[in-house]
Amino acid sequence: MSVGLELPENLLSINGTRLAAISAGIYSNKRDDLVLIELNQDSVTSAVFTQNLFCAAPVQIAKKNISNANPRYLLINSGNANAGTGRQGMISASDTCQALASITSCDSEQVIPFSTGVIGEDLPVDKIKRVLPELVKNLSDNNWLDAAKAIMTTDTIPKAISTEVNISGVTVNITGIAKGSGMIKPNMATMLSFIATDAYINKEIQNEILFNAINKSFNRITVDGDTSTNDACVISSTGKANNELIDRHNNDGCIAFENAITDVCSKLAQSIVRDGEGATKFISILVSEGKNTQECLNVAYKIAGSPLVKTAFTASDPNWGRILAAVGNSDIPDLNIDKVNVYLDDVCIVENGQRSVTYTELQGKEVMSQDEIKLSVKLNRGSSSEEIWTTDLSHEYITINAEYRT
Repeated sequence: MSVGLELPENLLSINGTRLAAISAGIYSNKRDDLVLIELNQDSVTSAVFTQNLFCAAPVQIAKKNISNANPRYLLINSGNANAGTGRQGMISASDTCQALASITSCDSEQVIPFSTGVIGEDLPVDKIKRVLPELVKNLSDNNWLDAAKAIMTTDTIPKAISTEVNISGVTVNITGIAKGSGMIKPNMATMLSFIATDAYINKEIQNEILFNAINKSFNRITVDGDTSTNDACVISSTGKANNELIDRHNNDGCIAFENAITDVCSKLAQSIVRDGEGATKFISILVSEGKNTQECLNVAYKIAGSPLVKTAFTASDPNWGRILAAVGNSDIPDLNIDKVNVYLDDVCIVENGQRSVTYTELQGKEVMSQDEIKLSVKLNRGSSSEEIWTTDLSHEYITINAEYRT
């Protein structure tokens, strides 16, 4: 059950983009599991992929294709990751690209494949190829919600968002979808996400904007500390809004567009955490007054990755000793623990490295009982600060992953 999430509404269609979803029978229970996103010929597409060295076959092909050709189609399947499948996995991913290319009369390198699901099983190519003609026939500009549902695996709710931004007096639309619930740890994107916009933009600038947005959003989340083999985040701009070109000469437009993309990515990233496997709490961890960005992130992720801290959140137990232990184990050189302060929301639980004289167990318990909690750590050694988002660790997480393949 997700924390504070509702079914997406009022998703904007993007001029120059069409989508379709269908059941290819990859799952044993019939549900949509195959998505096609069509991009107009002049679209500008940027992508970032997982840094997991055991990256899946579709990731390898996607990287090659997107660097060699202008993408026309994104083909996404759920239920099967096509990872750990060796040479056959590469052949399977290529076959699906070639099959779609023959139907749509484009080059096979203009088809970018994506997969998510169980690792180590061969992709059911025949099932996918069988439904491709109908999938193409069903393309429509208003199928964003169906697509968001079809890419889900252990997700309990589809993740999608739309927004508008004014670029030099012209309204630009942005719509994004994402999937992710488990195997979530920042090392690029830790999920699949597809964002489309009708903006007219320079590709080099779009590459920079996507990279910056990911570092402030998808690279600031963790559920279980595991980085997937299949992660990808893609943005495609169709240019149909006819706005003034977003480039270095249009600084105001560039800033406005980057802020909008970052906001979309941040909300999608947070929705992944809110729907983390078995999550009962959404936890923001803010580490401030550090010497630099990296040591703030070290502290934040050490806290977020501690099973003892995470289970304390599940039990609504303000066991602040576990938090202090994580801070002290964050590999921060010359950290003066006598200057460390820790807060649960506005409640100071640790002051100057020890229990605050104003703190009571009841205060801590009240904050820890909330569905959404902000944990703040002040290091008192600099001006840097970083915030990440995580979940607790419940019995349900164990159940979901123990029974994932059954």
